[in-house]
Amino acid sequence: MLGRVVVGALLVAVLVVGGTAFRVWQVARADDRRPVDIVVVLGAAQYHGKPSDVLAARLEQALELYQDGLTEYVVTVGGRLPGDAYTEAEASKNWLSDNGVPADRIVDVDVGSDTLGSMAAVAQLSQQRGWRSALIVSDPWHSLRARTMANDLGLQSWASPARSGPVVQTREVQFRYIVRETGALLYYRLTHASAELTGDGLG
Repeated sequence: MLGRVVVGALLVAVLVVGGTAFRVWQVARADDRRPVDIVVVLGAAQYHGKPSDVLAARLEQALELYQDGLTEYVVTVGGRLPGDAYTEAEASKNWLSDNGVPADRIVDVDVGSDTLGSMAAVAQLSQQRGWRSALIVSDPWHSLRARTMANDLGLQSWASPARSGPVVQTREVQFRYIVRETGALLYYRLTHASAELTGDGLG
């Protein structure tokens, strides 16, 4: 009897983990772009105000969405590490402004050291401004967790992942991020807390 319980528990665990990994992969392959109140660019590393390759890929995606007329506002998020002169949100805002987005159409939310903290700040700002819908721009593998957090916080959200950058270059890197995001999403669903995978914008 005990053996059957153990086998059953293991089977359920495999199905849950496998199903979650499939959803991470499935959402990563989709682009649910549509008209929304805001496009939210999740933060990643910046160096002296210059976006990293990961962040630059996200900003290029957000710029395309804005230029396609899908939103009137772009929200950039992300705080700063000790010693940084710029926040991730500020570096992102400057990049977008330099590439043609009017400064009054970019709102920088320079708080949050992980995805959950950033999305909570965006959700609060959205309530204040009457924004109800968002396209979340991040890396493909990060999209499901970020979208899930935003929806849980009351902001109706879809994902429009960046299709370039270091995290999509090789199958080995993609597999590593799928495994990582599967664990992080399961942790979030169990605890409603961040896995705090900081340093690359996947916190």
